[in-house]
Amino acid sequence: MSTAATPVIRNQVENALALRSAGLLQEALDVLTTAGEYIADFYTLRGEIQLALGRFQEAAGSYFTVATAEPDNVFAQYNLAICLHRLGHWGEASQAFQKVLDVDAHRDDARLGLGACLLHLDRPESALSNFDNCWSDAARLRALFGKAVALQLLHRFDEAEATYERLLSSEPNSEEALSNLVILSIDAGDHEAARRRALRLLEISPHSTVALQCLAGLALERREYEAAVRFCGRIVERAPECMEAWHNLRFASGRVMSGLSAPETAIGPLLGRK
Repeated sequence: MSTAATPVIRNQVENALALRSAGLLQEALDVLTTAGEYIADFYTLRGEIQLALGRFQEAAGSYFTVATAEPDNVFAQYNLAICLHRLGHWGEASQAFQKVLDVDAHRDDARLGLGACLLHLDRPESALSNFDNCWSDAARLRALFGKAVALQLLHRFDEAEATYERLLSSEPNSEEALSNLVILSIDAGDHEAARRRALRLLEISPHSTVALQCLAGLALERREYEAAVRFCGRIVERAPECMEAWHNLRFASGRVMSGLSAPETAIGPLLGRK
Protein backbone atom coordinates (compact mmCIF):
# COMPACT_ATOMS: atom_id res chain seq x y z
CA MET A 1 0.00 0.00 0.00
CA SER A 2 1.44 3.37 -0.97
CA THR A 3 1.87 5.92 1.80
CA ALA A 4 0.07 8.54 -0.32
CA ALA A 5 -2.94 6.35 -0.89
CA THR A 6 -3.37 5.16 2.68
CA PRO A 7 -4.81 8.38 4.23
CA VAL A 8 -7.16 8.85 1.27
CA ILE A 9 -8.57 5.34 1.53
CA ARG A 10 -8.73 5.57 5.31
CA ASN A 11 -10.78 8.77 5.03
CA GLN A 12 -13.13 7.13 2.54
CA VAL A 13 -13.70 4.17 4.84
CA GLU A 14 -14.26 6.38 7.91
CA ASN A 15 -16.68 8.66 6.04
CA ALA A 16 -18.56 5.67 4.63
CA LEU A 17 -18.85 4.12 8.10
CA ALA A 18 -20.30 7.35 9.47
CA LEU A 19 -22.82 7.63 6.63
CA ARG A 20 -23.83 4.00 7.02
CA SER A 21 -24.39 4.53 10.74
CA ALA A 22 -26.70 7.40 9.82
CA GLY A 23 -28.67 5.10 7.53
CA LEU A 24 -27.38 6.76 4.35
CA LEU A 25 -26.32 3.63 2.50
CA GLN A 26 -26.20 4.97 -1.04
CA GLU A 27 -24.25 8.03 0.08
CA ALA A 28 -21.86 5.76 1.96
CA LEU A 29 -21.32 3.68 -1.15
CA ASP A 30 -20.74 6.76 -3.27
CA VAL A 31 -17.90 7.77 -0.94
CA LEU A 32 -16.04 4.53 -1.64
CA THR A 33 -14.44 5.27 -4.99
CA THR A 34 -12.09 2.75 -6.59
CA ALA A 35 -9.24 1.91 -4.26
CA GLY A 36 -6.77 1.22 -7.05
CA GLU A 37 -5.05 -1.40 -4.90
CA TYR A 38 -6.12 -4.17 -2.56
CA ILE A 39 -7.22 -2.91 0.84
CA ALA A 40 -9.31 -5.39 2.80
CA ASP A 41 -11.31 -2.87 4.84
CA PHE A 42 -12.28 -0.94 1.72
CA TYR A 43 -13.58 -3.91 -0.25
CA THR A 44 -15.20 -5.54 2.76
CA LEU A 45 -17.12 -2.41 3.68
CA ARG A 46 -18.13 -1.84 0.08
CA GLY A 47 -19.42 -5.40 -0.09
CA GLU A 48 -21.42 -4.97 3.11
CA ILE A 49 -23.12 -1.84 1.82
CA GLN A 50 -23.80 -3.31 -1.61
CA LEU A 51 -25.29 -6.40 0.04
CA ALA A 52 -27.49 -4.25 2.29
CA LEU A 53 -28.73 -2.39 -0.81
CA GLY A 54 -29.59 -5.67 -2.53
CA ARG A 55 -26.94 -5.17 -5.21
CA PHE A 56 -25.83 -8.78 -5.06
CA GLN A 57 -23.79 -8.88 -8.27
CA GLU A 58 -21.69 -5.91 -7.19
CA ALA A 59 -21.36 -7.22 -3.64
CA ALA A 60 -20.19 -10.57 -4.97
CA GLY A 61 -17.43 -8.77 -6.87
CA SER A 62 -16.27 -6.94 -3.76
CA TYR A 63 -16.26 -10.06 -1.58
CA PHE A 64 -14.59 -12.08 -4.34
CA THR A 65 -11.72 -9.60 -4.31
CA VAL A 66 -11.21 -10.13 -0.58
CA ALA A 67 -11.70 -13.90 -0.70
CA THR A 68 -9.21 -14.24 -3.54
CA ALA A 69 -6.56 -12.22 -1.71
CA GLU A 70 -7.30 -13.85 1.66
CA PRO A 71 -8.57 -17.45 1.14
CA ASP A 72 -8.94 -17.92 4.91
CA ASN A 73 -11.15 -14.85 5.31
CA VAL A 74 -14.31 -16.70 6.37
CA PHE A 75 -16.39 -13.53 6.62
CA ALA A 76 -15.74 -12.56 3.00
CA GLN A 77 -16.09 -16.12 1.74
CA TYR A 78 -19.42 -16.62 3.50
CA ASN A 79 -20.87 -13.35 2.23
CA LEU A 80 -19.65 -14.17 -1.27
CA ALA A 81 -21.59 -17.44 -0.96
CA ILE A 82 -24.69 -15.55 0.22
CA CYS A 83 -24.52 -13.21 -2.77
CA LEU A 84 -24.11 -16.08 -5.22
CA HIS A 85 -27.02 -17.88 -3.57
CA ARG A 86 -29.24 -14.80 -3.90
CA LEU A 87 -28.25 -14.58 -7.56
CA GLY A 88 -29.28 -18.20 -8.11
CA HIS A 89 -25.76 -19.33 -9.03
CA TRP A 90 -26.18 -22.61 -7.18
CA GLY A 91 -22.99 -24.30 -8.31
CA GLU A 92 -20.71 -21.38 -7.53
CA ALA A 93 -22.54 -20.71 -4.26
CA SER A 94 -22.13 -24.33 -3.14
CA GLN A 95 -18.40 -24.12 -3.79
CA ALA A 96 -18.16 -20.91 -1.78
CA PHE A 97 -20.09 -22.39 1.15
CA GLN A 98 -17.84 -25.46 1.02
CA LYS A 99 -14.75 -23.24 1.24
CA VAL A 100 -16.16 -21.72 4.43
CA LEU A 101 -16.64 -25.20 5.87
CA ASP A 102 -13.12 -26.18 4.83
CA VAL A 103 -11.85 -23.42 7.12
CA ASP A 104 -14.47 -23.78 9.87
CA ALA A 105 -16.33 -27.10 9.86
CA HIS A 106 -18.64 -25.92 12.67
CA ARG A 107 -20.31 -23.15 10.64
CA ASP A 108 -23.85 -24.48 10.48
CA ASP A 109 -25.03 -21.35 8.67
CA ALA A 110 -22.69 -22.28 5.81
CA ARG A 111 -23.82 -25.91 6.00
CA LEU A 112 -27.45 -24.84 5.69
CA GLY A 113 -26.58 -22.69 2.69
CA LEU A 114 -24.69 -25.56 1.09
CA GLY A 115 -27.63 -27.89 1.66
CA ALA A 116 -30.04 -25.45 0.02
CA CYS A 117 -27.75 -25.20 -3.01
CA LEU A 118 -27.52 -28.98 -3.28
CA LEU A 119 -31.32 -29.19 -3.32
CA HIS A 120 -31.44 -26.68 -6.16
CA LEU A 121 -28.78 -28.71 -7.97
CA ASP A 122 -31.02 -31.79 -7.70
CA ARG A 123 -28.62 -33.59 -5.37
CA PRO A 124 -30.99 -34.55 -2.55
CA GLU A 125 -28.83 -37.42 -1.25
CA SER A 126 -25.87 -35.09 -0.71
CA ALA A 127 -28.18 -32.44 0.75
CA LEU A 128 -29.65 -34.96 3.20
CA SER A 129 -26.21 -35.97 4.44
CA ASN A 130 -25.28 -32.32 4.75
CA PHE A 131 -28.34 -31.40 6.84
CA ASP A 132 -27.75 -34.42 9.08
CA ASN A 133 -24.34 -32.97 9.95
CA CYS A 134 -25.79 -29.75 11.39
CA TRP A 135 -25.27 -29.80 15.13
CA SER A 136 -26.25 -26.49 16.71
CA ASP A 137 -29.59 -25.65 18.32
CA ALA A 138 -29.78 -22.49 16.22
CA ALA A 139 -29.70 -24.54 13.01
CA ARG A 140 -31.93 -27.39 14.19
CA LEU A 141 -35.27 -26.30 12.73
CA ARG A 142 -33.86 -25.14 9.40
CA ALA A 143 -31.83 -28.34 9.11
CA LEU A 144 -34.95 -30.34 9.90
CA PHE A 145 -36.85 -28.56 7.13
CA GLY A 146 -34.02 -29.14 4.65
CA LYS A 147 -33.89 -32.81 5.62
CA ALA A 148 -37.65 -33.15 5.06
CA VAL A 149 -37.41 -31.55 1.61
CA ALA A 150 -34.54 -33.87 0.65
CA LEU A 151 -36.49 -36.93 1.80
CA GLN A 152 -39.54 -35.73 -0.13
CA LEU A 153 -37.48 -35.31 -3.31
CA LEU A 154 -36.16 -38.84 -2.79
CA HIS A 155 -39.79 -40.08 -2.59
CA ARG A 156 -39.20 -41.32 0.94
CA PHE A 157 -42.62 -39.97 1.81
CA ASP A 158 -43.15 -41.63 5.20
CA GLU A 159 -39.83 -40.32 6.52
CA ALA A 160 -40.43 -36.89 5.01
CA GLU A 161 -43.89 -36.71 6.57
CA ALA A 162 -42.56 -37.66 10.01
CA THR A 163 -39.81 -35.03 9.70
CA TYR A 164 -42.27 -32.29 8.70
CA GLU A 165 -44.47 -33.25 11.65
CA ARG A 166 -41.48 -32.95 14.01
CA LEU A 167 -40.89 -29.47 12.63
CA LEU A 168 -44.55 -28.53 13.04
CA SER A 169 -44.47 -29.66 16.65
CA SER A 170 -42.01 -26.80 17.24
CA GLU A 171 -43.40 -24.37 14.66
CA PRO A 172 -47.10 -25.23 14.22
CA ASN A 173 -47.70 -22.27 11.90
CA SER A 174 -44.88 -23.03 9.46
CA GLU A 175 -46.45 -22.24 6.09
CA GLU A 176 -43.53 -23.81 4.21
CA ALA A 177 -43.81 -27.10 6.06
CA LEU A 178 -47.57 -27.31 5.63
CA SER A 179 -47.35 -26.38 1.94
CA ASN A 180 -44.86 -29.16 1.33
CA LEU A 181 -46.98 -31.60 3.31
CA VAL A 182 -49.94 -30.80 1.07
CA ILE A 183 -47.83 -31.53 -2.02
CA LEU A 184 -46.41 -34.67 -0.38
CA SER A 185 -49.91 -35.95 0.37
CA ILE A 186 -50.98 -35.40 -3.25
CA ASP A 187 -47.87 -37.19 -4.54
CA ALA A 188 -48.47 -40.07 -2.14
CA GLY A 189 -52.12 -40.35 -3.26
CA ASP A 190 -53.52 -39.54 0.19
CA HIS A 191 -56.21 -37.09 -0.84
CA GLU A 192 -57.92 -36.95 2.53
CA ALA A 193 -54.67 -35.94 4.23
CA ALA A 194 -54.09 -33.41 1.47
CA ARG A 195 -57.53 -31.89 2.04
CA ARG A 196 -57.09 -31.77 5.81
CA ARG A 197 -53.68 -30.13 5.55
CA ALA A 198 -54.80 -27.68 2.88
CA LEU A 199 -57.65 -26.49 5.11
CA ARG A 200 -55.21 -26.10 7.98
CA LEU A 201 -52.88 -24.16 5.70
CA LEU A 202 -55.69 -21.79 4.74
CA GLU A 203 -56.29 -21.03 8.42
CA ILE A 204 -52.66 -19.84 8.63
CA SER A 205 -52.43 -18.28 5.18
CA PRO A 206 -55.87 -17.52 3.67
CA HIS A 207 -54.36 -16.73 0.26
CA SER A 208 -52.11 -19.80 -0.01
CA THR A 209 -52.05 -20.80 -3.68
CA VAL A 210 -50.88 -24.31 -2.76
CA ALA A 211 -53.89 -24.86 -0.50
CA LEU A 212 -56.38 -23.36 -2.95
CA GLN A 213 -55.02 -25.39 -5.87
CA CYS A 214 -55.23 -28.57 -3.84
CA LEU A 215 -58.80 -27.95 -2.69
CA ALA A 216 -59.91 -26.88 -6.17
CA GLY A 217 -58.44 -30.02 -7.72
CA LEU A 218 -60.03 -32.29 -5.13
CA ALA A 219 -63.40 -30.58 -5.54
CA LEU A 220 -63.26 -31.14 -9.29
CA GLU A 221 -62.40 -34.81 -8.84
CA ARG A 222 -65.38 -35.20 -6.47
CA ARG A 223 -67.65 -33.20 -8.77
CA GLU A 224 -68.25 -30.69 -6.00
CA TYR A 225 -68.57 -27.89 -8.53
CA GLU A 226 -69.78 -25.11 -6.26
CA ALA A 227 -66.74 -25.62 -4.04
CA ALA A 228 -64.51 -25.75 -7.14
CA VAL A 229 -65.92 -22.41 -8.29
CA ARG A 230 -65.13 -20.83 -4.92
CA PHE A 231 -61.57 -22.11 -4.82
CA CYS A 232 -60.81 -21.42 -8.49
CA GLY A 233 -62.25 -17.93 -8.11
CA ARG A 234 -59.90 -17.23 -5.24
CA ILE A 235 -56.96 -18.53 -7.27
CA VAL A 236 -57.58 -16.25 -10.25
CA GLU A 237 -57.94 -13.29 -7.90
CA ARG A 238 -54.41 -13.94 -6.64
CA ALA A 239 -52.88 -15.37 -9.81
CA PRO A 240 -54.79 -14.04 -12.85
CA GLU A 241 -52.13 -15.50 -15.15
CA CYS A 242 -53.05 -19.09 -14.13
CA MET A 243 -54.74 -20.46 -17.24
CA GLU A 244 -55.63 -23.79 -15.60
CA ALA A 245 -57.56 -21.95 -12.91
CA TRP A 246 -59.48 -19.91 -15.49
CA HIS A 247 -60.32 -23.04 -17.48
CA ASN A 248 -61.50 -24.93 -14.43
CA LEU A 249 -63.45 -21.91 -13.17
CA ARG A 250 -65.36 -21.80 -16.47
CA PHE A 251 -65.80 -25.57 -16.42
CA ALA A 252 -67.10 -25.71 -12.84
CA SER A 253 -69.29 -22.64 -13.34
CA GLY A 254 -70.86 -24.30 -16.38
CA ARG A 255 -71.66 -27.42 -14.38
CA VAL A 256 -73.24 -25.35 -11.63
CA MET A 257 -75.30 -23.40 -14.15
CA SER A 258 -76.48 -26.42 -16.09
CA GLY A 259 -76.83 -28.77 -13.13
CA LEU A 260 -75.31 -31.51 -15.27
CA SER A 261 -72.61 -34.06 -14.56
CA ALA A 262 -70.05 -32.82 -17.03
CA PRO A 263 -69.03 -35.15 -19.86
CA GLU A 264 -65.94 -33.02 -20.57
CA THR A 265 -62.82 -33.25 -18.47
CA ALA A 266 -61.31 -30.50 -16.37
CA ILE A 267 -57.58 -29.91 -16.37
CA GLY A 268 -57.36 -30.50 -12.58
CA PRO A 269 -56.02 -31.35 -10.22
CA LEU A 270 -54.34 -27.97 -10.33
CA LEU A 271 -51.64 -28.80 -7.85
CA GLY A 272 -48.33 -29.96 -9.26
CA ARG A 273 -44.85 -30.43 -7.99
CA LYS A 274 -42.92 -27.22 -7.79
